[in-house]
Amino acid sequence: MAHEVRAVVATAPGDPVRVETIEVPDPGPGEALVAVAACGVCHTDLHYREGGINDDFPFLLGHEAAGTVEAVGDDVTDLAAGDFVVLNWRAVCGDCRACRRGRPQYCFATHNATQKMTLDGVALSPALGIGAFAEKTLVAAGQATKVDARARPEAVGLLGCGVMAGLGASINTGQVGLGDSVAVFGCGGVGDAAIAGARLAGAATVIAVDLDARKLEFAEGFGATHTVDASQVDPVEAIRDLTGGFGADVVIEAVGHPAVFYQAFHARDLAGTLVQVGVPNPEMRLDLPMIDFFGRGGQLKPSWYGDCLPSRDLPLYTDLYLQGRLDLDSFVSETIALDEVEEAFAKMEEGEVLRSVVLIGERS
Repeated sequence: MAHEVRAVVATAPGDPVRVETIEVPDPGPGEALVAVAACGVCHTDLHYREGGINDDFPFLLGHEAAGTVEAVGDDVTDLAAGDFVVLNWRAVCGDCRACRRGRPQYCFATHNATQKMTLDGVALSPALGIGAFAEKTLVAAGQATKVDARARPEAVGLLGCGVMAGLGASINTGQVGLGDSVAVFGCGGVGDAAIAGARLAGAATVIAVDLDARKLEFAEGFGATHTVDASQVDPVEAIRDLTGGFGADVVIEAVGHPAVFYQAFHARDLAGTLVQVGVPNPEMRLDLPMIDFFGRGGQLKPSWYGDCLPSRDLPLYTDLYLQGRLDLDSFVSETIALDEVEEAFAKMEEGEVLRSVVLIGERS
């Protein structure tokens, strides 16, 4: 039986998104039907709308979500109707070369639902295999991770993408340790999550860098010990001044721009770690003198989804949230309706919000 639900669809590059009635099938083998409670508005959804990911229009947008399982396929044993879940786009396959080597956080063949959701008979491409700006969505069972049902869906749903990317950039990829110095370039949702992750990991000095004074205020709320307004001072020199002249042990680039990458590269201490978690566009290039790369040592590490393992990390960070040790609520700048997503994109581009979160339905 197909379920008719309201959902946010992007039909052509750059066109405003629309709320449409789509059809979602019952789950088949390896699939789960989820009633979405809340979904964050992420930059990746805007990239899809602009055609910056690929041209497989029409897209069913939304991927940073939490909700309740309504039904599962006959062969699904680790989920059941009524489970409260966070959706994730890394459904570990268990059989690729990364999984076989015991590194499932790098899985190269993540699962998506096999059946298609449709609009007027046309197959939709769900953003990151999720498509959660919808009253119900169909996902691979591995894309639904059970977490503590006491958590607010508008908060823990953000672990499905941006907040997890930032936390993981610090903790998993950057391996921030007790007493480390950390600098974060870009203090949007991902950057602020990286700041929160650095503090969780025990960093002694956490330096927030941005061009926007409003964002630097947000960063202080998530644990930045120092702020640097890059519109007023050279951020590399400022970071060195704050770290005894050496540079930070771990520098996180959460912007996705070559100019910021170069600043982050030179803001490291010798043998320090640079983590890039900001998403660049396909046209961007790096031109880094090899002698600089060789001479400074250390590690340059991209971070894809914070190198997280959803089955391990999403329940863990939900528990930390419920214990009051991880402030997910402060990432939620506003809650909105399905038909306000286009306006939320504009607010996001202007830097007015950390996250707009669409409230879609009550938990069943």
